[in-house]
Amino acid sequence: MADPTQRSNRPGFPSHRDSRRRRALIAALLAVAAFTTTAARAVLPREMLADPALEARARDLSRELRCMVCQNQSIDDSDAPLAGDLRVLVRERLKAGDTDGQVLDFLVARYGEFVLLKPRFASHTAPLWLVPAGVLAAGVLALLLTARRMHNAKADPAAAVIERLSPDEAARLAQLVAPDDGRPSFRHSQPFRRLL
Repeated sequence: MADPTQRSNRPGFPSHRDSRRRRALIAALLAVAAFTTTAARAVLPREMLADPALEARARDLSRELRCMVCQNQSIDDSDAPLAGDLRVLVRERLKAGDTDGQVLDFLVARYGEFVLLKPRFASHTAPLWLVPAGVLAAGVLALLLTARRMHNAKADPAAAVIERLSPDEAARLAQLVAPDDGRPSFRHSQPFRRLL
């Protein structure tokens, strides 16, 4: 059998080492391409405003608004026709003299709270903001209680087991572990005495 590390004698067939190098090179190129790509913006030149300050405000607002077609993409990033219409609408409102808040309020009145990528804190959106915090607090509390229980179990493992027994189980355990030779039994240990 031929050594796989040697070059192939057959023309057109690369050796094992050459194919590994090619795979490594392809993987490296793909990694570089994945990490160096930038997000493409969907704003067309014809949509842009001549005033750089207004255009910057329009871009900031566009990043806060959800594309109704793409769902989890801002209208600044989306190529959908509806997103283009919303970008134009934002720029028209800004040219008309609306503040950022007025533009957002206009779009919320027209499309509902869903148009905002980050919903406002209000009575009807409070669960969106409070439930995650509540779940996080409950998880931290559960971890603390578990850690405390584990610490107590490590301090006196017999006590931890005995405390979980019913009185009938404790009595049965006392009978099972009672010595026949007159030596002190498990029954005389401190945690077990509390249950009797």
